[in-house]
Amino acid sequence: MRTNPPRVSVIIPAYNSMPELTKCVTSVLEQTLGMDRIEIIAVDDGSTDGTADELDRLARSCPGLRVVHQPNSGGAGGPRNTGLDMAVGDYVFFLDSDDYLGPDALRRMVAMADENRTDVVLGRMVSVGGRAVPTAVFSHNQPRTDVFSSAAYRTLGCWKLFRRSLIERLDLRFPPYRNCEDKPFTAAAFLNADGISVVADYDCYYSRNRQNGNNLTLTAAGLVHRMDGTRLCFETVARYLEPGPRRDQIMRRHVEWELCGPLRGLLHRESEEDARERFYPQFRQWALSYVTDGVFQQLAPPDRLIVHLLRADRYEDLLTVARHAKEDAARGNTVDKGRVYWCHPFFRDPAKAVPDACFDATDRLPVRHELAEAAWTGDGGVLRLTGHARIESLGGLEPTTRLILRPRGFPHPDIRVPVTLRTASHQPDDRATGFLAEVDLSTVDSGVPLGAGVWDLHLDVRAEGVSRTVRLRQARTDANGERPAPPRREIVATGSPPGYEPTTARPFFTPYGNLSLDIRRTEEEPLCRVTGIAWDTSAPGTLVVTGRLTDEASGRPGPTALRAEGDSGSVREAPVRYSPDGSGTGFTARLPVRRLPPGQWTLTLRTDEPHSRIPVPPPKGLTGTRWFRAARLGRPYYAKPLPRDSKGAVVLRVAPVGLTAALRRRLGRHASGSRS
Repeated sequence: MRTNPPRVSVIIPAYNSMPELTKCVTSVLEQTLGMDRIEIIAVDDGSTDGTADELDRLARSCPGLRVVHQPNSGGAGGPRNTGLDMAVGDYVFFLDSDDYLGPDALRRMVAMADENRTDVVLGRMVSVGGRAVPTAVFSHNQPRTDVFSSAAYRTLGCWKLFRRSLIERLDLRFPPYRNCEDKPFTAAAFLNADGISVVADYDCYYSRNRQNGNNLTLTAAGLVHRMDGTRLCFETVARYLEPGPRRDQIMRRHVEWELCGPLRGLLHRESEEDARERFYPQFRQWALSYVTDGVFQQLAPPDRLIVHLLRADRYEDLLTVARHAKEDAARGNTVDKGRVYWCHPFFRDPAKAVPDACFDATDRLPVRHELAEAAWTGDGGVLRLTGHARIESLGGLEPTTRLILRPRGFPHPDIRVPVTLRTASHQPDDRATGFLAEVDLSTVDSGVPLGAGVWDLHLDVRAEGVSRTVRLRQARTDANGERPAPPRREIVATGSPPGYEPTTARPFFTPYGNLSLDIRRTEEEPLCRVTGIAWDTSAPGTLVVTGRLTDEASGRPGPTALRAEGDSGSVREAPVRYSPDGSGTGFTARLPVRRLPPGQWTLTLRTDEPHSRIPVPPPKGLTGTRWFRAARLGRPYYAKPLPRDSKGAVVLRVAPVGLTAALRRRLGRHASGSRS
């Protein structure tokens, strides 16, 4: 008998799912999260191949498996809804009966959601037997992101972990469609989620094709099965996002995948009557209603051409484009006045009169580039960058190619640095051109040092009069077959011109492998970082501060005491104790705030260097606390955080609780409770 609600309800819709079903269910039974924290709801949707008997057999040996038998509903949405109506877990995971989970999948996804308080978690998907799976979103772990700053929205299958409270708050259920039924569901969850997490360092979900080829996505692939789901996708985005760039960003996905893709691949396969009278009017209405100029500009030329023909109500031309899409996609490009155009038969055909913008591929041309080496040279302060680059389908680089330092989040013009072009015979791509850039951080900004802040490095690649700007990305592997690390920090002496103090430059690679520079005044480089601030639940009125030393602390004394300085000038300190694990970088300090006299106290970390104080930053989520100065009838006191001081340190207010005010609040709550 289960005593606590399960953490996860795994819902498995099953229709004629043998023999894959057994491995699917078994993969849940073997989860490291434990069956005491999982409930499985398997819904047999009127199977005729032994699926029902197999589920009943498995349920007899597993109390955590609940089996429901229902008449066939025609799609996976119906049985998923049945499972949702029964689910009681904190989270819901939808597992198709063709697929299976990695043993540690649910534990990792639940931990990611719990730690980051996110509503949706994507676990890395693996293709089995050639079935297509998304890859871009799983390039790296993402503890907390959203659909606007990640590739999460590119995958709208429902094989994810959802917080059940989100589903119930939105009253989400699957529409009764055979195909595309999960896209509106997932889209609505994504657009309303309080955070999305991505588990990319573990194979969570194995997606496979059935042996008999009866996957619903294959047997219900025609337009007749797609139109209702596509319509609901567009309506869902329009419902939850106001018009503007954010809506355009999300709408683009549906225009590419649900409008242009199926129209190009499927419309010409339908009967003439259905294509012209049934499907074409609906596609045209979507193009008129949802493809704004902002969306249109983000599309690739083949999709722009389709949208233009839809808007212009040119059915015959649209059908011609669809019929010849495959051969036309292989046509090359032509360069004219610094722009690159797709050589489609309609391009500049006077009889077709299609605007050049429909064929403009300049901003879509891939730039193949790699940063081979980044290192400090000379006496320091000069960053030497070498690599190679080319614009696909164009010739070698031109001397006008430039390295660009672009400020992140603060106003400053881009800084453009000349590069030296080199032969590329030694490069992995013999069509690429090598480049060398040397960035003297003490003079790069028109003769003065590079200012403090984060600078992202770009490459303005130029060939045949065409310019494409891309982030400068690290090489996949170095000479030893390993992913290269960024160069070390460098203290840059910038005493000339007068008035400029030394700065510290820290090159780093972003999670996407792009190179950036973090420039700080040297004295601002922290010796340590505070990682946690909390009240000790076992010792009332005691504040626990945890942290770790940074690389900057190498060879320098770290914090030795947590210092509380009162507004009256008095000082109290608690010792900093370092972790006994041998690393010597983690530390903890316990400050008995209950012993501080009333007043306002500023918290810093003290080192043995003269006048060295490291501000303890304002904590997130730290509330006030209370304690009694003496046992039993002693007067209650409280401490609560105030806004930080001018140097960024947290300030605590310590004071006795006002007994009259407290009594009034208590009586008020009591009276309110009595009336209710």
